[in-house]
Amino acid sequence: MRALSPRPAPRSVPRLAALLPALLTSTGLSAAPDPADWPAVLEEARGQTVYWYAWAGDQRTNDYIDWVAGRVDERFGIDLEHVKVGNTAEAVSRVLAEKQAGNDDAGNVDLIWINGENFAAMKESDLLFGPFARALPNFALTRPADNPEVVTDFTLPTEGYESPWGRAQITYYYDQDALDTPPQSIHELLDWAQANPGRFTYPRIPDFTGSTFLKQALIELTDRDEALYAPVEKSDFAAVTAPLWDYLDALHPHLWRSGRQFPASGPELRSLMGDGALTLAFTFIPSEPAAAVADYELPESTRSYVPASGTLGNVHFVAIPYNSPHQAGAMVVADYLLSPEAQATKQDLDVWGDRTVLDVAQLPAEDRARFALDQANPAMLPAGALERTLPEPHPSWMTALQDAWQDRYVGQ
Repeated sequence: MRALSPRPAPRSVPRLAALLPALLTSTGLSAAPDPADWPAVLEEARGQTVYWYAWAGDQRTNDYIDWVAGRVDERFGIDLEHVKVGNTAEAVSRVLAEKQAGNDDAGNVDLIWINGENFAAMKESDLLFGPFARALPNFALTRPADNPEVVTDFTLPTEGYESPWGRAQITYYYDQDALDTPPQSIHELLDWAQANPGRFTYPRIPDFTGSTFLKQALIELTDRDEALYAPVEKSDFAAVTAPLWDYLDALHPHLWRSGRQFPASGPELRSLMGDGALTLAFTFIPSEPAAAVADYELPESTRSYVPASGTLGNVHFVAIPYNSPHQAGAMVVADYLLSPEAQATKQDLDVWGDRTVLDVAQLPAEDRARFALDQANPAMLPAGALERTLPEPHPSWMTALQDAWQDRYVGQ
């Protein structure tokens, strides 16, 4: 991994230090930008094209990234290109392949929307630039001392190699015209599904939303919670997960299409709700049901809720590959994503509805006003509904659960 700034030269060779920039230029290389010298970062970023590899499975997300591109072009002279991927692992694999090929300075990926097992894999393989996050001017607005989740990713300290930009938490939603009292636990969900066959399902694994449902169910079902917060290889995987597979074996026959077919993603799950094929669904974006009602994608009878016992939640991040040739531009984009303007626009139900990572209570009054939620929307979560957030298991559990699910259910 390249250092963020050259190590100071010994006093006996001052001429070498003076010649270093010229030497780097003559060899076609450039020194990595120093995040602590923000004016220099801004100057270097101007005119750069930043290729942001980001999941593109939802049009609201895509439209928001397009909006960000317009802002960073106008304000910082940066051309932001959204490279649309179906799975973050595609970007991780690309950076890894570049490293194996010896491409340490001219990578194709400048910024990645990332968290969880993909962050762990990149960090373990020294594929990340940084640390940079704490040097971003807007990072202080997250107040990490009071909100440690913005510096922790699936139990792993980010150590400045990721910058937060949104929050996610499992949120259930249902049609109150067809369901009076929704299930309040995984056990009640099974009882309800058995009594109402075909009216619930979850996205096909390895979709992120579907995989998150597996983790939520496992947390509720297992009596070995402590194992989930350590690397999976340190546990008896079969024993810890046995209740999950028993549960899914009982649930699947009562799912939409009898569990023989699954929707491909969270947005497809939402479409099934909008079409009336389902009565109960869930999302990892708490404001999604309200945003979908506002967009006439879900009926006004839609209501959302989080069980009192809480649901799984996390923060999602952006990271910069070690071999990005536009690290300055990527840092400026990451910083803009943390601005009150960008965070409030992202949370707007008419735009995306993704929750902010800023500590809104500590913002100036003018900025706080930007984050007022539309409580008049009938599908909006009640105030305080997200106060009980269950932490993510160690990232190794995600991959292990996905592989085990595939082995058990694919082809059946």
